[in-house]
Amino acid sequence: MKKLITACVLVMAGATSAYAATTMTAVPAQSSTVTNYYKQSVYDPKQNKIGDVDDVLVDQSGKITGLVIGVGGFLGAGEKDVIVPFSAVKSAKKDDKWYLTLDETKDNLKNSAGFKYNKTTTSWEPEKK
Repeated sequence: MKKLITACVLVMAGATSAYAATTMTAVPAQSSTVTNYYKQSVYDPKQNKIGDVDDVLVDQSGKITGLVIGVGGFLGAGEKDVIVPFSAVKSAKKDDKWYLTLDETKDNLKNSAGFKYNKTTTSWEPEKK
């Protein structure tokens, strides 16, 4: 009976350690929060508002690959979602405030390929025309 109890305790201890979470003791170097991008306004180089970041795209390894930017429309109606490479969006600082810039015009983005979010597949898909 003692052997059975000992074996059960060892199995439970092994199973518990197999499911233990791995945590970090420090913030990874040169990391940034998604909050710096998600739902932020994006401006062209002349500081005209282009649109807002509606989503942040992440690949399987956790690398941010693109930003979904909503352009055009009024209060969300008639808005078009486009995807730009993450590397194309830069941050800038003016009057002690950070903002995002993209070297594109609103008209160029409105004429770009649009995307719609599919709630069933939880992914962005090209707009059907």
